[in-house]
Amino acid sequence: MTHMFGNPGTVEQGFLDSLGSYPDFHYILALQETIAVGMADGYARATRRPTAVQLHSGVGLGNGIGMLYQAKRGHAPLVVLTGEAGLRYDAMEAQMWADLVAKAEPVTKWATRVVDPGSLLRVLRRAIKEAATPPMGPVFVSLPMDVLDAPNDEEVLPTSLLSTRVAPPQAEIERVARLLAGASRPMIIAGDGVAASGAEAELTRLAEVWGAEVWGADWSEANMDHTHPQFRGMLGHMFGDHSRSITSQADAVLICGTYVYPEVFPSLAPVFAAGAPVVHVDLNAHEIAKNFPVDVGLVADPKLTLAALADALARTMDSEHMAEAARRAAVMGSSKQRELEAQRARDRSYVDSVPMHASVFAEELARQLPADAIVFDEALTTSPDLTRYVTPTTPGSYFLTRGGSLGVGFPGAIGIKVANPDRTVIGFSGDGGSMYTIQALWTAVRHQVGAKFVVCNNHSYELLKVNIEEYWQERNIAEHAFPASFDLAEPDIHFDELARSL
Repeated sequence: MTHMFGNPGTVEQGFLDSLGSYPDFHYILALQETIAVGMADGYARATRRPTAVQLHSGVGLGNGIGMLYQAKRGHAPLVVLTGEAGLRYDAMEAQMWADLVAKAEPVTKWATRVVDPGSLLRVLRRAIKEAATPPMGPVFVSLPMDVLDAPNDEEVLPTSLLSTRVAPPQAEIERVARLLAGASRPMIIAGDGVAASGAEAELTRLAEVWGAEVWGADWSEANMDHTHPQFRGMLGHMFGDHSRSITSQADAVLICGTYVYPEVFPSLAPVFAAGAPVVHVDLNAHEIAKNFPVDVGLVADPKLTLAALADALARTMDSEHMAEAARRAAVMGSSKQRELEAQRARDRSYVDSVPMHASVFAEELARQLPADAIVFDEALTTSPDLTRYVTPTTPGSYFLTRGGSLGVGFPGAIGIKVANPDRTVIGFSGDGGSMYTIQALWTAVRHQVGAKFVVCNNHSYELLKVNIEEYWQERNIAEHAFPASFDLAEPDIHFDELARSL
């Protein structure tokens, strides 16, 4: 670890004071704990390494909980350290006292409190190991001030990190290949477990061999080139019936690196066609067959498993099935190209719009961005306009928000830029989301983080408008004025002036 993201407090003062003795360790100061966690989340996603976060006591942890939920849903390996006044004061229930472990448990993978100075380093090693072991996620350690201040003679040892490069037995791979080989409407549903395993190329090859559609679920990274003819788009997020209308069309399904499904209102009915074989591959055993039954569940590394399965399918599929797979891929490519051309034709009608339409901005941005630029996309309803031109193609080049916590766009971009100081990094957020964490701009200036920030300003919580229109339609409610609480135009927010002040 070389960086810590945090906001200081009195009960951590001794610890923070000692950081000055380590000039190669960098403390990135946030003005509020939500931003500290959001920056750490971005940094951890960019580096794929455990990342340190410092929060202040119960109130600071409370401020950070929403973004910790985001990190947990996204499996970010954060190591959250929070100070408290000391063990000696437990009986007093004094100012800022809280049961920090109980508060942190719902939004972390593991939470604990150090109660003896002689176990401090052992607990920290365990915390780092837990955060970094799939399924990765944030961990929490409460550090009483009197424990931190006490002498410690523990031996300093490195953390033992585990290898999870495990493949299923070859007999299981062959069984899955036989189960899937004859499909005429195959579908792959993949998520960020693919990127975490470095399995982007293996996912693509498997899709090509099998002639399968690829749909993203809990997909916030470039798990596959979005311009690939067989990448069809995203499932999930809000309404399960939408996902079900797609997944029920498949006659064989492979799920990899995701849970089924990341929706606010998931379908309670079966989401796959009767009789369609379903195979789920993931390092997270908890998610396999959690909500819907599967025919084969493989707790295994996606990279090794997808590679082996592609080879097995290539051996198992006869020439007729291989030709049909190639035909399906060609049809998908032609259909996707027609859809893109139609969307871009509509975009051309906005060329002279005032204010500038998001698609016009995105097209010009795509012309000017360096080839190795990185985007953090919290544009939400504007994201389709953005990705038509600034399209996720390569691993580590594009990060979408995940988990549902608003305000991650700007802090996430800062964390990614800290991890990639020599690359152009742009953070997108909406007017609503950006106002959750607008003071992150101050941190970017203070630490000379050269990230760039874009507010997609539609003067409202636009996603709520989209969702309530569906709500009205489902319940046969006549359209009427949106709730006043969805509006952000009165008074207008002057983002240019806000930015100049920070």
